Amino acid sequence: MVASLMLDNALARLDTALGQLEAAARRRVEAERGRANLETELALMQDDRARLAAELDGTMARLGHVETAAGDVDQRLTRAMNVISAVIARVQAQQPPEVAAEDEE
Repeated sequence: MVASLMLDNALARLDTALGQLEAAARRRVEAERGRANLETELALMQDDRARLAAELDGTMARLGHVETAAGDVDQRLTRAMNVISAVIARVQAQQPPEVAAEDEE
């Protein structure tokens, strides 16, 4: 009877120890799964960062082209306005004074 009681106690301790071991193994598996998830998320973020950097480089290049074109358009408009102003000044200089006065009214 004493031996049976001792065996029951030993089995109960063994069962408790096995339960603790299983719980520790589950926690370890969950921690590893969490780490794998974090590593996956990090890899995705690095891919996104690389993609966004490439898009930014392309956008900056296009912006440079647009700025160059805008500068060219500005120069052309300035030249056109100067030509138009010169033509208007020549026409006004050729008109008699009374016609020029009527145009101003």
